[in-house]
Amino acid sequence: MTTDAQPRRSGEWLEAWDPENEETWDSHLAWRTLWVTTFALTLAFVAWFLPSALIPKLNPLGYSFSTTQLYWMAAMPGLSAGLFRLVWMVLPPILGTRKMVSLTTLLLIFSTLGWGVRVQEPTAPYWELMTLAFLAGLGGGAFSGFMPSTSYFFPKSKQGTALGLQAGLGNFGVSLVQLLTPYLIGFSWLAFFGGSQTISMPGKAPQEVWYQNAAFIWIPLMVISALMSWTMLKSVPIKANIRQQFDIFGNTDTWLMTLLYIMTFGTFSGLAAQFGLLMANLYGIGNGDIVQGTGAEATVLIDGYAVPDVVKYVFLGPLVGAGARVLFAPLTDRMGGAKWTLVSGLGLIASIAYTIPALTPDTTSAATLESGFDQFLWGMLAIFLFAGIGNASTFKQMPMIFERRQAGGVIGWTAAIAAFGPFFFGVGVTTLGPTAFYSIGIVWAAMCVVITWMRYARKDAPRPS
Repeated sequence: MTTDAQPRRSGEWLEAWDPENEETWDSHLAWRTLWVTTFALTLAFVAWFLPSALIPKLNPLGYSFSTTQLYWMAAMPGLSAGLFRLVWMVLPPILGTRKMVSLTTLLLIFSTLGWGVRVQEPTAPYWELMTLAFLAGLGGGAFSGFMPSTSYFFPKSKQGTALGLQAGLGNFGVSLVQLLTPYLIGFSWLAFFGGSQTISMPGKAPQEVWYQNAAFIWIPLMVISALMSWTMLKSVPIKANIRQQFDIFGNTDTWLMTLLYIMTFGTFSGLAAQFGLLMANLYGIGNGDIVQGTGAEATVLIDGYAVPDVVKYVFLGPLVGAGARVLFAPLTDRMGGAKWTLVSGLGLIASIAYTIPALTPDTTSAATLESGFDQFLWGMLAIFLFAGIGNASTFKQMPMIFERRQAGGVIGWTAAIAAFGPFFFGVGVTTLGPTAFYSIGIVWAAMCVVITWMRYARKDAPRPS
């Protein structure tokens, strides 16, 4: 990396850049880069998790997919995001920040447009919706390019805050799409393309909706974001070919930090993608022990139990997790990341253990069902909280453990592997069942607590961070 005295500019590429030199560091350019790329990353997460907001409603809209098919569809963006991140992790030194962010943002339009078209009528074959779910993973893949490239612009002392803000605000895209979808679908005046649909929910009269709004509303913002990225961003001259970037795999800490980030972001992304579907199947429209019949003829078998509408709750988990990442990022700069990763692991063990009993709803009475749902909801929110704390702390650790170019590569690699969270969560819940899969989560978190303590957090640790 070039470290001349002044960060001279020549077109797209900076001719020199040394953020560790306080006298020459252009903080205005760094923070502008952060805000522009964070806007783009938020939209990337919107595109990535748009399927999670739509899939639980496909059958009420007229499709007839099985529970297993829906779980696999919700898992597909996680699988593709992990694969795309393996590509995007090597792009920052090759394409530079401006080209990478601009082109990636334009690619988000394809899957977003496809979902907007295909929710209008229940005629799409399963393979086509699976393809759209796969393409939505491009939004997840962006993370492994955006985050490393942003880290190049900031000194190590500020990377915890900068990366925490970018990742946390980017993660808000998950809550944003899940929170706004129930409202956007009710506005007929937003439906510039296509007609209305009729949705039938148990115990409720059929409702006229415009589900394409949930997708089409984001496309103009994606175009604006791409234009902003192309006109406002620069690229840092960090040059490394693909082979040179793979030297991170000879470092033990690369693999240990991967395990820790699977615990944190793997948990966040996996739960965020499957939260609504899991809630619906356990306590709502998917629980055959609770609801009988369909549409307006549906009846609640247990008097006094109101089947929860998952759209009223599903955004809360990602909101808590993203908020924790933003709020705790400055604390990691002050106190170090390892201590908070330890807190994250211990909190995940406790919150997962608290949630497990609620994964088997007690249908003997309305009171037990309501109590179980409350325990499920609060337990899940606690899991999101501690996962969000760990997301912030691990991204503080990596720049402290590795030199600048390697830190960017490790951030991209760990993010790529953790992005498989939605896929493995969907597969695990489908094949093992929720209780067994959550139990594995406790074991994994306990392993990560030991690693964090022995390697990074204890007094005289080999790699304090």
